Amino acid sequence: MHFDFDEKQRKAIVETVFEKIEHFYSNTKDYSTTPELNIQKIRGFVESPDLTSGNEADKALLHVVNGLEKYTVHTPHPKYFGLFNPRSNFAGIIADFLTASYNPQLAAWSHAPFAVEAEALVVRELATKFGLDKNSADGVFATGGAEANLTAVLCALNKKHPNFARDGLFGLEKKPLIFCSEEAHHSVQKAAKIVGLGYDLVKPIPVDGALKMDTKVLEQEIEKLKNSPYSPLMVIGTAGTTGTGTVDDLTSIFDICRANDIWFHVDAAYGGAAVLSTKLKHLLKGIECSDSITFDAHKWMSVPMGASLFLTAHSEILGKTFRITTEYMPKEASEMEIIDPFAHSIQWSRRFIGLKVYLSLLFYGWNAYEKTINDQVEIGDFLRSRLMENGWTIKNDTRLPLVCFTDRELETDLKFTKTVLANILSKGTSWLSLYPINDIPTFRVCITNYNTAEMEIEELVRELNEERKVYKKNH
Repeated sequence: MHFDFDEKQRKAIVETVFEKIEHFYSNTKDYSTTPELNIQKIRGFVESPDLTSGNEADKALLHVVNGLEKYTVHTPHPKYFGLFNPRSNFAGIIADFLTASYNPQLAAWSHAPFAVEAEALVVRELATKFGLDKNSADGVFATGGAEANLTAVLCALNKKHPNFARDGLFGLEKKPLIFCSEEAHHSVQKAAKIVGLGYDLVKPIPVDGALKMDTKVLEQEIEKLKNSPYSPLMVIGTAGTTGTGTVDDLTSIFDICRANDIWFHVDAAYGGAAVLSTKLKHLLKGIECSDSITFDAHKWMSVPMGASLFLTAHSEILGKTFRITTEYMPKEASEMEIIDPFAHSIQWSRRFIGLKVYLSLLFYGWNAYEKTINDQVEIGDFLRSRLMENGWTIKNDTRLPLVCFTDRELETDLKFTKTVLANILSKGTSWLSLYPINDIPTFRVCITNYNTAEMEIEELVRELNEERKVYKKNH
């Protein structure tokens, strides 16, 4: 078999792919937001082609396109109001195509110097945006926020325990505790499991009335550790919680960490993009004092999955945490003042993750990102105003375009939100989710798409009003 095909075949395949992508990209709103979740039907469809002898390229492509169109929640849809999964900008799409075509291997600097340096530039740019010292800040691209948070835990362990790389957890005298908000992302627990701490060593701190980490309780919990078999390892503040978009009091958390010599990490996977807006960056006050930051470019920067970054104020910590010597890796790095990425992160073989961000900046620039973020915040404000005008009650307090709401008369009715949500999802015209706040189920709507406009908000509010009316009539 000739894997390359000939030039004519390649052009025909690319033209077919572009035609399908262009149709979807231009007509996304015509597609159902919600797929039919029939497991037997989906598996039957996936298993139907011949995998032994292969298939004609056109038929194979049509099969995949049909599968993606019929059996996917369409996150690029302007009425997808979900879990930080945006519409990909076109630069990001092209970047992934180029990355797959040239297939650079970023493990060693000498194998892909342009790619490594392009990622390094983006790291420096974002570190500066977050207020970290550009002379000492460092960072690395990760596959997602979970990997970035895992990197933070490993860096905190290696910073506090100089021999951790050699002795591991067996060399510790006390059990290290991780503190985070009850609203923090569960990748924190996952990271604790992966490194061998176990999720029992993650200590969730209750939130206050504003849904922020209660820093008074945090101080009390740290004080309790004196003369105990436990030792505070790190505190994780969240800048834009998944459920409600809340930003913790980062300045107060930093003060506590500084007073107790504790690693201060900020999970800014979603809300971190606020630093790209002069109107919003004040919301993240204190993040510039952090030891490390998680930031997901594949959220508010609208690039394809997955492009996350781990940023740190400590230039030496990534090398200390991940550096290892081998006989088979290229040795050119030893002759230059550069760093081989494989000795700088969890990943070894590395895809050119950063191109989708670098090319987006080449196409659009930081100014376009600031405008896009400000526009989405304005749409979020418009949503809040329209909901309140129609008798809905807002249950969260954030400047980010994430709104949690319900009907005050029905907020204790556990069937209300579930029934309305199920009816809306079954129509496939909008996608939203539910989130409990103080044991009250709320509708959760997040503006994730740069094409979502007032028209889509009006349509969503109309759907909600109609379903609420039907529910009240039947109950």
